[in-house]
Amino acid sequence: MNVLRLFLTFGAIALVVTAHAQVSTKTWRIGYIGTTPPSTPETRYLNEAFQQRLEEHGYTEGKNLVIERRYIEGKVDRFPEFAAELVRLNVDVIVVGPAPGVRAAKQATKVIPIVMNGTNDPIGNGFVASLGHPGGNITGIANLQVDLVPKRLELLKAAAPQISRVAYVRGNFSGLDATQSATLTDEQDTAAQALGVSILRVQLNTPREINDAIATVMRERPDALLISPSPTNFILRRELAEFAVRQRIPTMASAREEAVAGALMSYGPSNVDQFRSLADYIDRIFKGAGPSDIPVAQPTRFELVINLKTAKALGLSIPSSFLLRADEVLR
Repeated sequence: MNVLRLFLTFGAIALVVTAHAQVSTKTWRIGYIGTTPPSTPETRYLNEAFQQRLEEHGYTEGKNLVIERRYIEGKVDRFPEFAAELVRLNVDVIVVGPAPGVRAAKQATKVIPIVMNGTNDPIGNGFVASLGHPGGNITGIANLQVDLVPKRLELLKAAAPQISRVAYVRGNFSGLDATQSATLTDEQDTAAQALGVSILRVQLNTPREINDAIATVMRERPDALLISPSPTNFILRRELAEFAVRQRIPTMASAREEAVAGALMSYGPSNVDQFRSLADYIDRIFKGAGPSDIPVAQPTRFELVINLKTAKALGLSIPSSFLLRADEVLR
């Protein structure tokens, strides 16, 4: 009897060791649909933050991790194509950003976990049942960017008190329906009027439309630009910043990377924090957690970045009291 018990014990240990070896030697596959390749310093460091956090969790690309990367580069119609391709590759998780991308991934699979990379209104878009209990195969990070327009206008007005007419350069990536969009427009206009500012809306949906958008801005002659958080605007961050400097127009953007590219300032969630959090979600899924039970996160840290080199080029003197409010000043 003792011999049998000893045999069963060693057998159980062997099974555990074998199972552990199988888990540790598995090669995980991440499907990643991004906006643009990490070909500039400000985008490379986001990719590096993502990979570093994955390595902290024990996943190293080229060893036990494969990342299938796809980039839309301003072409929204590529989301369904890339989502379907990643499903065919049978990746273990799909990471994707704006609402059209999440919608395409949701339509492509009901099985593979989907991690949202900062997606606007995931409840209203029908991606999750609630932030606390998503349900289905989607979780990740929600995006509060559309709610930040009043704050960005306030900061822009504080840095450049003389402005009264702002061109809001936006795209159609938020996933809002007509009613939601109209409500949001009214809220933004009300906030702007309280600051003594009026908003002119300029549509920029794809990189091909930049000349038309610039022509509209040139024709309307606004005092400042407000750049919405859209994949197209992120791709065109250098072109938009250079145009604004040439025209001596103060610009408020939504991400630090845009201020680094030359915008006067930016205010928004920390992209580094977000990319590291994506790796945390992936790790939880790889370790067996179901996306339906992993709460959707919302940004908790927002950063104001000011580019003093751009301010000098604009001939703009930023009040020292305003500079003290900045999380980072680029000189």
